[in-house]
Amino acid sequence: MLQLVSFLLAVLPTAAWCYRALLVDIPWRPGEVTGMVFGLSVSAIAALSLVLVRKGKFRPASHALLAVFAATVIPAYLVAGFGGQRFEQPVLAIWMAIAALAVGRVALWLMFLCIAAAFGLGIAVDIGKQGKAVELLGDAAFSMAIFLMIAVVLDRSSVALRESLREAQTRGDALDVANRRLKEEMAERERTFAQLVQAQKMEAVGRLASGGAHDFGNVLSVAGGYVRRGLHSGGEAQMRESLVGIDSAVSRANLLTRRLLSLVRQEEGVEEWFDPGEALTALIPMIRQLMGPDVRVEVTLNENLPSIFFDRMQFDLMILNVVANADHAMPDGGCFSLRARRNGSRLVLDLADTGAGMEDDVLAHLFEPFFTTKPRGQGSGLGLSVVRDLLQRAGGTVSAESSARIGTTISMRFADDLAEVSEARAESC
Repeated sequence: MLQLVSFLLAVLPTAAWCYRALLVDIPWRPGEVTGMVFGLSVSAIAALSLVLVRKGKFRPASHALLAVFAATVIPAYLVAGFGGQRFEQPVLAIWMAIAALAVGRVALWLMFLCIAAAFGLGIAVDIGKQGKAVELLGDAAFSMAIFLMIAVVLDRSSVALRESLREAQTRGDALDVANRRLKEEMAERERTFAQLVQAQKMEAVGRLASGGAHDFGNVLSVAGGYVRRGLHSGGEAQMRESLVGIDSAVSRANLLTRRLLSLVRQEEGVEEWFDPGEALTALIPMIRQLMGPDVRVEVTLNENLPSIFFDRMQFDLMILNVVANADHAMPDGGCFSLRARRNGSRLVLDLADTGAGMEDDVLAHLFEPFFTTKPRGQGSGLGLSVVRDLLQRAGGTVSAESSARIGTTISMRFADDLAEVSEARAESC
């Protein structure tokens, strides 16, 4: 706004005086040339103010304009009189607008008083020269009334504008605070979710460790048998065979240890493209270990499975969570099947058990946090909720079908491109 006003002040007085000098066929009144000099001086200061505004120096620009106005308007009317400044009077309203909008109410009324004083002194000069007191005083009173109305309108408008600006600033500050709180809540949500995932990892590790203890016992028994056999061997060939057996047993023990450590590590998720068939093949020993001895495990991996963009550890965790639920649903044994298939360009995993199944009212709450049908202390109700959240964050979906006394099937559908993953990530935040 100040830039526009400075431009107008630089142009309008110059244009007005050019019009007066070139197009008005009226003799120059006494002092009118002096008024023109003052007006053009103000236009020059306005041009300088325009340069300051363009450089971002708003306050110096407005103060410079008002100071020059106050310093020139009264001398101009003293020299030229009221009539000699008639062409300049419309421009005076611009000065009042600058004072009201750029500085404040006090500056506005100071400008009005300055104009009133200039009008009074100009009328006094004209009366002294012309002697037409009544006519000149009436003209001055009419002009003063007009400028008073302009001052009142500018005063109320500037007050309303400043109140609106304060309210907008207050709302802006409140929005900034709310935005910061929202970011903090989002960060806290991410931390809480990461802790929840880690807790699920630890729960899976506990389940694996309980079965792993038996496997470690078997490994140690095998290794011990080879050691005893080597100690009683009578030849180098038997000793070498025993050492090979020990090495194989140690390799199995290392494999079990690495699987447990890969789950227990609390690391930042690393999303990457990987082959789900390869990942599921590596999980088969863990799946068999989690299932009871009376549960038959069937894994079907169709050919040409699409790669997926996912966190590998979280992928393993989701599968193990569903496997654990299936195991709990079949305490007397049964069959667990895992089928990986392609649906268009998407990967779909169907994990089915032949357990007790669920009624519709239970199935409706299956993926809700803390919902569980297990006795108190035997389940957190978070396993399938974590599965749903992890899939949704990666642009996938999960659904369940179940029938009482027949079994349950959990179907996971994964995103097929990074655009879906990014969109889902933005929505989850």
